[in-house]
Amino acid sequence: MRQRIITGVVAAALFLPIVFFGGLPFMLLTYLLASIGLYELIRMKKLSIFSPYGLLVLLILWVILLPNESLADFYYSKTEVGIVLILLLLTYTVITKNRFNFEDAAFSALSALYVGIGFYFLIETREAGLVYIFYSLFIIWATDSGAYFIGKAIGKKKLWPEISPNKTVEGSLGGVVCAVIVAILFGLFSNINGTIITFIGMTIVLSIFGQIGDLVQSAYKRHFNVKDSGTILPGHGGILDRVDSWLFVFPLLNLFHLWS
Repeated sequence: MRQRIITGVVAAALFLPIVFFGGLPFMLLTYLLASIGLYELIRMKKLSIFSPYGLLVLLILWVILLPNESLADFYYSKTEVGIVLILLLLTYTVITKNRFNFEDAAFSALSALYVGIGFYFLIETREAGLVYIFYSLFIIWATDSGAYFIGKAIGKKKLWPEISPNKTVEGSLGGVVCAVIVAILFGLFSNINGTIITFIGMTIVLSIFGQIGDLVQSAYKRHFNVKDSGTILPGHGGILDRVDSWLFVFPLLNLFHLWS
């Protein structure tokens, strides 16, 4: 626990100032974190990011992360460039005579999409304003902390033992309640948009899907028989172990069009 707290404090001290500053440093940090996350996921399947197909998958990820207007002066759109890269990835299965096969290509492309969409909407949320970034982070942290401590205290009924044996229904519900309480307090002291009813409803949905993001992470780690996605964060694991809820919460937050 001590190592976990130290790592969390150091990571926050490095991450939060860059979030505040925004702009190019925040964009570069996002690209770095997303690239490490993709590397961790690709490695679970015993594929290598340091390979011709790995470079193609990285390029797919980087294209997904580009702001929509970034290719405005380019003849092709983001979608069209992504399609070409996926076709090249499939072509590579032929070049390697199926040593890199269709299943590998499909897994790699979905991995880039899974990681890329989450981090792309992290960038979009930062563009909308710091208040939305911190609202999201606070409810994610409140959900995680509430689920952990309430689950430890009174948790009895297993939530989804085949995927994550330690999670309980009581802990999950406690996480949602804690997220709502934190969100209401956050709303009282910020200028975030929305009525109190829609705000609470949105928080409940995001808290639930944040937990689903965590369960998705648990599911593929269990499938690949790994404990953590990586070792870059002592006491926490890898980048994906820390952002699994982000990858669901930030896209959904944008679907609510809260700042429109």
